[in-house]
Amino acid sequence: MARTEHSFNDLYMCSAELDLTARARIRDAALARFGLDGVAGSSMRTIAADAGVSPALVVHHFGSKEGLRQACDEYVLSAMDRGDDLDGEALAEVLAAATPVRRYLGRALLDGTDTANALFARIVERTERWLAEGEAAGRVRPTTDARARAVVYVSWQLAPLVLNEQVGRVLAGDPAEMAVATRGARAGLEMLTGGLFTDDHWLRTFAELDRGERK
Repeated sequence: MARTEHSFNDLYMCSAELDLTARARIRDAALARFGLDGVAGSSMRTIAADAGVSPALVVHHFGSKEGLRQACDEYVLSAMDRGDDLDGEALAEVLAAATPVRRYLGRALLDGTDTANALFARIVERTERWLAEGEAAGRVRPTTDARARAVVYVSWQLAPLVLNEQVGRVLAGDPAEMAVATRGARAGLEMLTGGLFTDDHWLRTFAELDRGERK
């Protein structure tokens, strides 16, 4: 009896592990497919084929395409939201390394999904704190609008996700490759560190226009 019970437990544990593996494989296939074709342009049958499982197994694990999308959303949020460590450096690291996450998030930003909107707001909040800490430590220059600074900084970081194909085409390579990513990062750091313009002509011009609009 004990041997039978032990064998049953072993079989159950093995089945559970396979079940989790299949679920993760389906989620990963959906993450990649949604990133390429968007949620609306992807079918459960195609995702099942990509994962090497039956459509029935996809339904068993996720119920519907919406359930599958939610699972992908949760995975992306957990991959990018590491407690209180999601700052400018962590953001750049994750976006450079995780190609499926990059593509999924880029498509989500284009489609304006709830996940992309929530994640963008969360990144802005933490980036604003990170820049404020840098300003207090003397590593970041002061600004007249800390919130706008954080929004613009995050927008610059995320722009290559939306313009993925265009960036790769102009820089003659795949944006996911380290050489292309490094080239873009270096140009961005040069602009952020040394500045782009040699004088304050455009800043003064904008200030004059802003004053004129407020009159």
